[in-house]
Amino acid sequence: MKLDQFLKFQGLALTGGQAKHLIQGGDVQVNDQVETRRGRQLVPGDIITLNQQSFRVEDQQEQS
Repeated sequence: MKLDQFLKFQGLALTGGQAKHLIQGGDVQVNDQVETRRGRQLVPGDIITLNQQSFRVEDQQEQS
């Protein structure tokens, strides 16, 4: 899943435009590093941080 899709899926961004703004504004971290690429491919175990809230990317099989 791409970073912008993850933000929308988690309800952190209501639209793709809002996700783009958050990411390109430097507000999003992936594994404690600021990430400005909205197309960043996430892998299970990645930690996404926005507004001091952290979310872990889960493997699709773990969610079943």
